[in-house]
Amino acid sequence: MRMTQLLAKQVSAELRKIADKKTAETLSWFFKTGKGEYGEGDKFLGVKVPQSRTIAKKYSALSLTEIEKLAKSKFHEERFTATVILVNQFKKSRKAEERKKIFDFYLKLINSGAVNNWDLIDVSAPYLGEYLLDSKEPIMFLEKLAKSKNLWNQRAAIMFTWAFIREHDLQPTFTITQLHLKHPHDLIHKACGWMLREAGKRDLSALRLFLTAHSAIMPRTMLRYSIEKLSETERKKWLSQSTR
Repeated sequence: MRMTQLLAKQVSAELRKIADKKTAETLSWFFKTGKGEYGEGDKFLGVKVPQSRTIAKKYSALSLTEIEKLAKSKFHEERFTATVILVNQFKKSRKAEERKKIFDFYLKLINSGAVNNWDLIDVSAPYLGEYLLDSKEPIMFLEKLAKSKNLWNQRAAIMFTWAFIREHDLQPTFTITQLHLKHPHDLIHKACGWMLREAGKRDLSALRLFLTAHSAIMPRTMLRYSIEKLSETERKKWLSQSTR
């Protein structure tokens, strides 16, 4: 099918065909949709991630206009599928202007509230972050994003750095993590700890230097995530230095 023939409503219809009520209940609990929780009010159809990915692949040529329609859905799985389609398009694109268009559109989705949960960020930012590898002053951009009042911009800022880690450039991860050392939310603590752990896989000495400077004041969850791959003896050493 050509791009003009693919519509958001077709994707929605396919997702609804495989929706499962019990799965929806489980997902609503898992993604903390209760009052006062980070996912408050989110709605679920009851579609599992592999199923959503299969449908996203089928509709990989969906236009940005239709992706936006899908991304504005009140149902989490429709927003997830829209995000995966966008990532798939980015991965296939080889033209700088096309990648910029997709990247800017992605930021628009975050700021409009369409990409609004940790799984939506984590399935996309590590890959779309490749756009920043060739951009001017990426650290400045990431710092600005990290200082946003939007929680999902903040998580995207640290998750974008995975693209740099893959290129063995660990400084963006360390810089953004430092900005988040006093962040109040564990969703940021977990993301930073995760990226520190990945950085440590590339350069353990660099991770140890970072821990030496900051382990005492790092949120406990962030610290635990960052040292998961170290020996038990070394993990105990770093944890013993924590004051949080």
